[in-house]
Amino acid sequence: MAGNDWTNSYLEAILDVGPNLEDVKSSLLLRERGRFSPTRYFAQATRSPQERNTRLENMCSRIWNLARQKKQLEGELAQRKAKRRLERERGRREATADMSEDLSEGEKGDIVSDISAHGESNKGRLPRINSVDAMETWASQQKGKKLYIVLISLHGLIQGENMELGRYSDTGGQVKYVVELARALGSMPGIYRIDLLTRQVASPDVDWSYGEPTEMLRPRNSEDFMDEMGESSGAYIVQIPFGPRDKYIPKELLWPHTPEFVDGALNHIIQMSNVLGEQIGGRKPVWLVAIHGHYADAGDSAALLSGALNVPMLFTGHSLGQDKLEQLLKQGRLSRDEINTTYKIMRRIEAEELSRDSSEIVITSTRQEIDEQWRLYDGFDPVLERKLRARIRRNVSCYGKFMPRMVIIPPGMEFHHIVPQDGDMDGETEENEEHPSSPDPPIWSEIMRFFTNPRKPIILALARPDPKKNFTTLVKAFGECRPLRELANLTLIMGNLDGIDEMSSTNASVLLSVLKLIDKYDLYGQVAYPKHHKQFEVPDIYRLAAKTKGVFINPAFIEPFGLTLIEAAAYGLPIVATKNGGPVDIHRVLDNGLLVDPHDQKSIADALLKLVADKQLWARCRQNGLKNIHLFSWPEHCKTYLSRIASCKPRHPQWQRSDDGAETSESDSPSDSLRDIQDISLNLKFSFDGDRSGASGNDNSLDSEGNAADRKSKLESAVLSWSRGFLKDQRKAGSGDRADHSSSTGKFPALRRRKHIFVIAVDCDSNEDLLDAIRKIFEAVEKERTEGSIGFISSTFMTISEIHYFLISGGLNPNDFDAFICNSGSDLFYSTINPEDGPFIIDFYYHSHIEYRWGGEGLRKTLIQWAGSITDKKAGSEEQIVTAAEQLSTNYCYAFEVKNAGTVPPVKELRKLLRIQALRCNAIYCQNGTRIKIIPVLASRSQALRYLYVRWGVDLSKMVVFVGDSGDTDYEGLLGGLYKSVILKGICSSASNQLHANRNYPLFDVMPVDSPNIVQTSQDNVRDSLENLLKS
Repeated sequence: MAGNDWTNSYLEAILDVGPNLEDVKSSLLLRERGRFSPTRYFAQATRSPQERNTRLENMCSRIWNLARQKKQLEGELAQRKAKRRLERERGRREATADMSEDLSEGEKGDIVSDISAHGESNKGRLPRINSVDAMETWASQQKGKKLYIVLISLHGLIQGENMELGRYSDTGGQVKYVVELARALGSMPGIYRIDLLTRQVASPDVDWSYGEPTEMLRPRNSEDFMDEMGESSGAYIVQIPFGPRDKYIPKELLWPHTPEFVDGALNHIIQMSNVLGEQIGGRKPVWLVAIHGHYADAGDSAALLSGALNVPMLFTGHSLGQDKLEQLLKQGRLSRDEINTTYKIMRRIEAEELSRDSSEIVITSTRQEIDEQWRLYDGFDPVLERKLRARIRRNVSCYGKFMPRMVIIPPGMEFHHIVPQDGDMDGETEENEEHPSSPDPPIWSEIMRFFTNPRKPIILALARPDPKKNFTTLVKAFGECRPLRELANLTLIMGNLDGIDEMSSTNASVLLSVLKLIDKYDLYGQVAYPKHHKQFEVPDIYRLAAKTKGVFINPAFIEPFGLTLIEAAAYGLPIVATKNGGPVDIHRVLDNGLLVDPHDQKSIADALLKLVADKQLWARCRQNGLKNIHLFSWPEHCKTYLSRIASCKPRHPQWQRSDDGAETSESDSPSDSLRDIQDISLNLKFSFDGDRSGASGNDNSLDSEGNAADRKSKLESAVLSWSRGFLKDQRKAGSGDRADHSSSTGKFPALRRRKHIFVIAVDCDSNEDLLDAIRKIFEAVEKERTEGSIGFISSTFMTISEIHYFLISGGLNPNDFDAFICNSGSDLFYSTINPEDGPFIIDFYYHSHIEYRWGGEGLRKTLIQWAGSITDKKAGSEEQIVTAAEQLSTNYCYAFEVKNAGTVPPVKELRKLLRIQALRCNAIYCQNGTRIKIIPVLASRSQALRYLYVRWGVDLSKMVVFVGDSGDTDYEGLLGGLYKSVILKGICSSASNQLHANRNYPLFDVMPVDSPNIVQTSQDNVRDSLENLLKS
């Protein structure tokens, strides 16, 4: 019976797996999991029948377990898809509940499968400008403009010439794309300056040029352009130092250091705006028109910079984390936790969600990226997007809901220097004998030395040795197809290869697999795999393949775009490409090859053999590619790109519109104070009692015109009265500054003249603990505080009314602080100079800075409905746990109180709910989860500090931020950056930790634990820690 049991299990496993057990697609193959060889397994056991039976039983058990795992994975995948579909449908119903009016047939938008919500068809040719006259007309329209655009790409090694593609896994097609995009944009009419921001790497392991601050990108065709260039015009690579300076860091480990990049980039952009203002702006800053993030890490940074500068943002994902997560889960080799540990995938996905929330435009290369990858995200629903676009066209309210515009702009390429290769190997030899020409490029001989018969057509594959590039399947296809081996050679350009022992484990495993397959199929003399090549030699490699009448192949499992396919077509090479991803769109336009299933090695071999053997088909594909390749030129790409930017609503700091606004954060002269007086009257409102509507009270009701006019009159009178007193005191004091910052002789705001700014952002369990922490910090720097060299900012979740009561009841004075960041970063107040004018002044320019995509009343209604649905199901009670706190809400902060924090869904679930309903905001759990704050998506306590730098020129490197061991759910944003951070041990180390227990990603993934800008100390040792920190 025992024998029958395992036999039945074996047969059941085979039936369960079905006929696809030997299919290469299966990630559960025995051979793939541990390199198991059944032949060797049983050959070693032929001596003993008992051992053979034991091994057969073991193998059957293994097959059964693998089949069970396959069923489990398929079930989990089906559950994830069903859950996502239900969440999407529920969110769509709730999102459209307010949009009740029916849409006519002409207003329903376009069908998703054929046309996007933006009127772009995916049928036929991509809409590109292809007329020289039309391009010249467009160029003439741009003359006179002087635009400043910033691109960001953080990871990899980036330089303008001799790019080391393949040196690291992060240095691939994206690096080449962003460099060429920056170079092409820098040559376009109307563009004055392009900055490509990346990481500075001053490591002895890489070339010294990666440690240089800037590198100018010379335009490819610069005859006409150089005459129009100004002093700082053109395209530049700007390398911002962040993270460890002496070593290269892979992109998965950059997350803790990105806030430092944001601050460094902010400093560069402000300085460059001022420089350009001196050159072309009439001594007023030239504000950048857009900022463009590439990949998740740069997108996250671009979102923060977009909020700090109040400028439009664009985002290109290149490769999306949610899609990668789905693929890895489907393979079943790693658990979700293991995937996150290896790739920091959840932090990447959250960065992509924020990037999309913050973007005006999301640029994709293909339709597949939108339909199959972006729709995996909570914040993008093609159906809801279509409805919102229809309402926008009708000028009907969307109730605070917003979807970014998804735009397909395929990457471009420079073609003016490319001369397609004509002739073949024999014809070229005869021609050279009669008409001597330049010698063959060295890379040709480097490749040809591998071949026994170098006259055969070359099948060329060019990519880094990454498992997803599918080199092994290509070599198998070549090795197992004898007719193909007889007709062609195979060339694998796998980047610049280090020694196998020095390569990363994944790259090394791919190279070893390729070498073993070459040996297995005895492909010596038929496969070339040069160890090194220069970037400038890549065109020569394409030319060699075309010269031999060869074929280019991209067999990747999924290819987001496939820039190498366009390059190959430009040199006259037909293509064979994966049918998954961007190559589908490229093939639709170029019609110069065949698409294959990357998992089917027979399909790959047949397609290659067909193109190599059929000379007429080869010639037709070559001609089609050369005829249509201009549709992918960089000038046309840039024209489409710039026209999209022009369609964005311009955004920039509101004070830039006033005549004096450009200088308020630049000059430090006594006359600066006079400009401040004029500026205050435009953007600051006195809060006499701390409870004004629009600042700290509920702003949902509108005042009558009479009340508004009366309040405006009072405001103007107060400003005039204050300014007269200021001028009178200024004349008394002369040009000298007083130490007492509460007097009227100092400049406004007082924090502008401090040597250091201490930001108290400690999230304590009680007000008594916070008061004790403030007193300890005050005592540690009492001398400097009295002298006025150190100023203080309070940064908290409390409203300004609560802060006022807290200060008075604790025996503190509002004038002990220069500024107050309230409501988790949605309000900004300054202390007043004259006590009779009231305790606080609100900065209304800050509101205009953070209001981007704020949902307003529509968001508030959705939140109230959500709050009403939260009950304690375990206790069986219908009592409402989350209630709206009207007295704690403002125009830019909706507050809710929580009775039982343990029963409320984690913050990630609330953020997910709001994103599904197309509401772009920032949800924060505060005070140990007893309060919930909903504020604008680009508002936060850390962003408020960056605003102070942009608005008033307060140096971020001179700030010291005090936090506890833990805090509110925005805690991570307060660590890192150019400012110093002091962690007060023992504060907020208990209850608030629960807020971080159920995060999208571990807090450790984003904590810069090794940063020299962060110290941990006790409250009794603050002075010593500060001295050491400020000296470093």
